[in-house]
Amino acid sequence: MLRYVVKRLVSCIVTMWVIATITFILMHAIPGGPFDKEKKIPPEIMKQIQARYNLDKPLWWQYQEYFKNLLKGDFGPSYRYIGRTVNDLIKDGFPISAQLGGVSVLVALLFGIPFGIISALNQGKWQDSFVMFLATIGITIPSFVLSTLLLYFLSFKLGLFPSMRWGTPRHFVLPAIALAATPTAFVSRLTRSSLLDVIRQDYIRTAKAKGIPDKIVVYKHALKNAILPVITYLGPLVAGILTGSFVVERIFSIPGMGRQFVESITNRDFTTILGLTIFDSFLLVVFNLLVDLLYVVFDPRIKLDN
Repeated sequence: MLRYVVKRLVSCIVTMWVIATITFILMHAIPGGPFDKEKKIPPEIMKQIQARYNLDKPLWWQYQEYFKNLLKGDFGPSYRYIGRTVNDLIKDGFPISAQLGGVSVLVALLFGIPFGIISALNQGKWQDSFVMFLATIGITIPSFVLSTLLLYFLSFKLGLFPSMRWGTPRHFVLPAIALAATPTAFVSRLTRSSLLDVIRQDYIRTAKAKGIPDKIVVYKHALKNAILPVITYLGPLVAGILTGSFVVERIFSIPGMGRQFVESITNRDFTTILGLTIFDSFLLVVFNLLVDLLYVVFDPRIKLDN
């Protein structure tokens, strides 16, 4: 187990280095820059700006300096917001995106797993058809369409929830529903298909033949193994949803990381794009590692050392 964790940590470090290097090269390869404006800046002022941010230095020098600072946890200054660093932007945006994402993941699990169980235990009946119908809608409707519908009916028509901004629990409701719809649908389908596969296996039939009540067989024995695909899905889901949704945060004017990412691309703020990409990738790598370790808890048959 310890050897596996060490190997995975080394793999994570290499992965992060590759992602950071590729993103750094791409940011400097694409045409245009953060200080390119419609109104041309005098050459003398442009030289002073480039000197301030070390953009007049060779690319290899900028690369090594960026990684030196990155090892200290410093993502560098923002080219767009004078006097602010990328770390400041992450400190401002990540707590908001994490709160919204955490609620959305919780909603997806609280509704997705029970719906999947109900569907699997009633295969072929109306309950199964109804849950799969809802899951299909949840997967096929894009988040921007669902967000628009929620805004129109629940905010503008009925006035039940605020249409935008952030600050009170009522501001959570609409964006959390919009964000949780697709994950809830996926969790339902994964739980259903996995549970159907598990309850047909021999050890479940043996347990039923011994007279063990169906509820104990399903909830104590079958569900523990059937939940593994959901755990696999949770790794990238949690990392992606905690760092914000570009579309939902933009529609509801939520000042989270997703909105910051869109604005940094629009403004060609290279250091912010690079910092947010590395931070997002770091969370993805960490949560995938945690998911792999959770496999052992839910299924002792998995031998990580092998």
